[in-house]
Amino acid sequence: QLQASGGGLVQAGGSLRLRCTATETGTMFRINDMGWYRQAPGKQRELVATISRDGIINYGDFVKGRFTISRDNAMNTMSLQMNSLKPEDTAVYYCQAATVGGTYWGKGTQVTVSS
Repeated sequence: QLQASGGGLVQAGGSLRLRCTATETGTMFRINDMGWYRQAPGKQRELVATISRDGIINYGDFVKGRFTISRDNAMNTMSLQMNSLKPEDTAVYYCQAATVGGTYWGKGTQVTVSS
C-alpha cells in the first residue's frame, strides 16, 4: 500500500513537502520506479516527477526547477519538496510505485495554492 501525506493549503510562493510511504501487506516486491502525479479538477492526470531506484530523475515541464524529488530505498519512502508554488499547482497529488508485481497508486493528497 502507498500512503501520501503532506498536502494542505498554502499561499502562492509558499512551500510544501509531500511524502509517500510504502507499507508491506503480504508479499512486497522490490520497488523500482517511483513517481508523483497530479490531477486538477477537469484535467487529466499528469506527471510531476519520477525517480528510478538508481536515482535517475525526470520532471514535468511545468516544474522548472521548483520541485525536488527524492527517495529512500531502505525505508521505501519518497518525498517531493515543492517551492515557489503557484495557484495552478492546485491539484490532488498521487504517488506511484512500480514493481515487478504491478504498479501501485496511493489515494492522493490535496494541494491547494491560494493567490
